[in-house]
Parts: sequence; C-alpha cells; structure tokens
Amino acid sequence: MVTVLIVGLDGSPGGEKAVEHARRMVGAGGALKLVYVIEWSPFSFQTPEENAARHKRREEEIAIAHERVIDPALASLRSHGVSAEGTVRHGDAADILDEEARKAGAVGVVIARTSASGLKSRIFGSVAANLVMHASVPVTVVPVSEK
Repeated sequence: MVTVLIVGLDGSPGGEKAVEHARRMVGAGGALKLVYVIEWSPFSFQTPEENAARHKRREEEIAIAHERVIDPALASLRSHGVSAEGTVRHGDAADILDEEARKAGAVGVVIARTSASGLKSRIFGSVAANLVMHASVPVTVVPVSEK
C-alpha cells in the first residue's frame, strides 16, 4: 500500500514549506496529492447574478491556480523523484481537504499555518483550526515563520 499525504496549498510561501515538509514525511514510495482550494460559498452575500458570474469564472480560476501554484510544485516534487498529483477545487478549504484525504485513503493532511488575522478569522476560525478540529485523519501544521 502506498502512503498518501494531502498537502493544502494557498499560493503563499507557507504552502511551499508545507510541500517540502510533506516531501520529507512521505519518503520513498509514498505519494503526495496537492490540493489548492479557492474559497467560495454559494451562501455569501452576493446577488444571484453575481453568483452566476462567479460560476462562469471558475474554469479561468482553476487554470490560473494550476499554472501558478500546482504545476510548479508538481514539477519540483517530480524532480526529487516524488510521485505527486494536484487538483484545484472551489469550496470551504477545511471541508475540501478532509474530503480529498478520505477519497485518497490518505494517512494525513499537511498544511501551513498562516498568520492571517482580522474579522473573518475571528468569526469563522482559520482553516488550520477547523481542519485540526474536524478532520478524519491526522493534520500536520507547518509553521510559516522561523523563530
């Protein structure tokens, strides 16, 4: 059985650290699945017309995320001999990462902790906190800053 780890990416330098940490964790013979989630909810405060326009931009957003985040990370991993694949999805990041972990039979999820603050994180919590509290597999949170 191949050990699979899910790596949550957000396009930040922290995501690169999460990929590197996961690469070391999975070792020889393991596989990584990189997942970039474009945060989106049909329940946001938008008009139906705005939601319809958002759906039309989905394909463009997915292509850009692959080009700028997923594909470079995959190329780097493959240059190190690591088996990897990537996907881009729309939705709630914590829910999507946990769903991808279950579908892949992953042994864990690796994400970077962000230093995001503000009203949204105070009200809804961070992706890391939500994932740690509700994930069906172990979650490794990689710090983004060196102390």
